[in-house]
Amino acid sequence: MLYFYLKPNITIKSKTYLYKKYSQNHFNMKNAIAGFSKLSKEEKINWIANEYFSNPNEAISTIKQYWNSDENLQKLHDEFIENTITNFYLPMGIAPNFLVNGKYHSIPMVIEESSVVAAASKSAKYWSTRGGFKATVLNSEKIGQVHFIYKGDSEKLEKFFSQIKNKFFIATESITKNMQKRGGGILDIELRNKTNELENYYQLHATFETKDSMGANFINSCLEQFAKTLKEESLLFDDFLEEEKNIEVIMSILSNYVPNCVVRAEVSCKVEELSDKNISNPKEFAEKIIQAIRIAEVEPFRAVTHNKGIMNGVDAVVLATGNDFRAVEAGVHVYASRNGKYTSLSHAKIENDIFTYWLEIPLALGTVGGLTSLHPMVKMALEILGKPSAHDLMKLVAVTGLAQNFAALRSLTTTGIQEGHMKMHINNILNQFKTTDEERKLIKKHFENNAISHSVVVEFIENLRK
Repeated sequence: MLYFYLKPNITIKSKTYLYKKYSQNHFNMKNAIAGFSKLSKEEKINWIANEYFSNPNEAISTIKQYWNSDENLQKLHDEFIENTITNFYLPMGIAPNFLVNGKYHSIPMVIEESSVVAAASKSAKYWSTRGGFKATVLNSEKIGQVHFIYKGDSEKLEKFFSQIKNKFFIATESITKNMQKRGGGILDIELRNKTNELENYYQLHATFETKDSMGANFINSCLEQFAKTLKEESLLFDDFLEEEKNIEVIMSILSNYVPNCVVRAEVSCKVEELSDKNISNPKEFAEKIIQAIRIAEVEPFRAVTHNKGIMNGVDAVVLATGNDFRAVEAGVHVYASRNGKYTSLSHAKIENDIFTYWLEIPLALGTVGGLTSLHPMVKMALEILGKPSAHDLMKLVAVTGLAQNFAALRSLTTTGIQEGHMKMHINNILNQFKTTDEERKLIKKHFENNAISHSVVVEFIENLRK
């Protein structure tokens, strides 16, 4: 390991030169720097610009172009993560007309992909005249585990656990006190024997209710106290042999797989009510939707893309509300594989001439803590949603995923997905080629009645400019 102290009175250029000279002589490393986190923001930017760009001044200008003009707001953003140099913006849009459990909502969505917000909005409007969305939180348990190694008699361990189980609750009273006031806390703790999967491996498997908080810090604090109590109590247990007292805790951490923190979203109407100006044969339309979902239920290659469409809606709202979309994605895809094969998250059926379309999805979300009280746009998004509880937010996220999925399948089984997508994507192409306002008018007019593809639009622009 190389430790290289960068003195504060040495300029960034000198620091970089000295480090590069040292590293090239000893390790032949390029673009490496020690003590980067200790540099000022300006020094970090200068190093990045000089090290990676042929025009450093242009790079610095671009980086600073995305700073907030309000210094306090920029400082707030800088402190969200480490080694910040600038902000990376994503568009925030609104999908209106979501009728959910009898109440209208406008859904904020943060996403970079064309057509997603438009598709969700179109589905919301379509279903608002057919009874709207129904959403129900089926359960909201969250999970954490203490993973440990025990080299001894499993029956002794089970006896030990049954005798000290209540001590885990007592030892965490100071941590759980405030959560219990809000109706949450530790629900249960189990000892699980996993030695058939890994030699000497056991776990404390705990379930939690964290109410409006996502609860990661709360759960992890409880788990670390469980681990401490487990170790301390094992040394006092008379039935253990000396070697059995040596319980080795490997780690204590929450799980992002929450199969009992699930919300159901659905829409339904009479088959005949599915008709509109683009659906002349509603029964055929409903049957094609059901068949498309059945394909996603049995074919993993299709299921992945099918579920990705659901997550277009889910992730966009999760991001807008300051929640952890990586945790949600990881948990959702394991849930889609819970029966041993990756399959569709959504389902549809016709019974008694009623078309029903639904999904059940695990969502561990929070509306307090984290970025919810810090990020100005997150606070605004939650305000737009009516300051929802965690359960209400779960419902709104789930219906957005269902709406997005319905829009995608409607396009796929009727006109095809590219027609609508490319109409939305054309602005990206026009921006890429820096078209003028006059050129945009001519291009959009031409493609009102002509098929759109990237190459065709580019060819039209080139011909227009000749």
